[in-house]
Amino acid sequence: MRRRLATGAVVTLTGLAFLTVVPGSAVAEPTAAVDYTVVAADGVSASDAAAAIKAAGGTVVSGNDAVGVYRVTSTDAKFDTKATASPALIGASERKAIGYAPNGLERVEHGLKAGGKGKGKGPAKADPLDDKLWGLSMIRADKARKIEKGDRGVTVGVLDTGLDASNPDLGQNFSTRLSRNFAPDIVAIDGECETAGCLDPVGTDDGGHGTHVAGTIGAALNGTGLSGVAPDVTLVELKGGQDSGFFFLDPVVNALTYAGDKGLDVVNMSFYVDPWLYNCTANPADSPEDQAEQQAIITAMKRALNYAHARGVTLFGALGNNHEDLGKPRTDVSSPDYGGDPYSRPIDNSSCWDLPVEGPHVIGVSAVGPSTRKADYSNYGLEQISVSAPGGFARDGFGTDTYNTPGNRILSSYPLKVLKEEGLVDEAGNITPAGESTVFKDCTKAGQCGYYTYLQGTSMATPHAAGVGALIVSRYGLPDLRRGGKILLPSVVERILYRTAVEHACPEPRLQSYAQEGRPAEFDALCEGGTNFNGFYGHGIVDAYAAVGGR
Repeated sequence: MRRRLATGAVVTLTGLAFLTVVPGSAVAEPTAAVDYTVVAADGVSASDAAAAIKAAGGTVVSGNDAVGVYRVTSTDAKFDTKATASPALIGASERKAIGYAPNGLERVEHGLKAGGKGKGKGPAKADPLDDKLWGLSMIRADKARKIEKGDRGVTVGVLDTGLDASNPDLGQNFSTRLSRNFAPDIVAIDGECETAGCLDPVGTDDGGHGTHVAGTIGAALNGTGLSGVAPDVTLVELKGGQDSGFFFLDPVVNALTYAGDKGLDVVNMSFYVDPWLYNCTANPADSPEDQAEQQAIITAMKRALNYAHARGVTLFGALGNNHEDLGKPRTDVSSPDYGGDPYSRPIDNSSCWDLPVEGPHVIGVSAVGPSTRKADYSNYGLEQISVSAPGGFARDGFGTDTYNTPGNRILSSYPLKVLKEEGLVDEAGNITPAGESTVFKDCTKAGQCGYYTYLQGTSMATPHAAGVGALIVSRYGLPDLRRGGKILLPSVVERILYRTAVEHACPEPRLQSYAQEGRPAEFDALCEGGTNFNGFYGHGIVDAYAAVGGR
């Protein structure tokens, strides 16, 4: 699932500051206007929510009535206290500077950067770099395109950090008309704004993660670069992540409801909503303010996921890279990841959720390496897993010359701008010594160049599965008479995906150790379940060829 920080990024972002009412407190003195995010209580109408916000001293700037999330401004210093006291509102989130996050690739939590040297392996060459796409071969997407390459009327939303449409593999399939940016840059964490209003134009990606995900889903089969699982579908940018890699509640919720309103067929979500790895209803380790914040995130995310699903969107989510059984979570030591120092939080599985993957209607995807072994980092478990897919596993192939090489990871598209910032490509567009064997450049006859690099993570597994979902809609969907394109119920997509996945039994012994790969005992993983469904592979490894009718 994520995450990358831009160089020098300082996190000074919103924390949902839910405050309790202090009896007998003085009336607040007017102060400078402050922005808030407000979440309405369950069952509260938009008009009642607006009235409660006004009564608390706030003015609604914009709102998402579908899920009861509102942007509000107020000059009342006690607005958040008053809002929390209202039975119509869960709480108010003041949007202010409150914390710091370190720089560097250590925060690429759901998409792990490649290193070392190695060689690729994969299907028969189609586009120039396809011979390095072992994942495409594993799920038989190279064979599937003989039957179905995807339908231009099938739309796949990439809910991520953006999408670099200047890459010729992505621009060919990119919809400018449908794409939207829901996450304006925040100078404190994303760096100086490049545009007025800090809203990057669609078709750009200053983070890189979304561009990599998009290439795996639907890079065009056009004789340049590489091709995706569904190379003829339409890619839609839903920018819900900051350039710095954080994913906050407002943009994610707005992107999901937009996907439902526009009738997108598939949405890929390779992230979790910050700042909590697990959102709990009443964790005793958390303060009352933090408990209220998490309750708001749970409520809003469930509403948004239900909304999108009810309108025909098939939802895919990465299981995460914390190498744990999501049904038996360990103590959370990484939260909050901004706004204060992380602390130990024992996690009660019955009242805590990793969102969006543990939310309603989300197809959870684990990651495997080239050998089909569960990747050491990948989360797993009978409770949340649905299917597995190639996500990369650098340490796969222990004892062979492929061990710890880039070829064990996933190659996909990447923005030139970010590669330059990382020193992997120079200002002239040439790969530097630091980028050799991990970065590739391929240009069209017209001189338009695309860049590609290796990443690994459940972020990379999920778009393989989402691409198969798009092929299923392309193959079996019915004409959408209202909005054009095709439509297929998410429940049908899910059923075909599971039925056609390649069943994979648990390893023997079932307790998988990664000690020989240098991992401590914390990475040991117990595979529970049978061949037809288990905690490592779910219903199996997705199979694009079988999903579109091949055998």
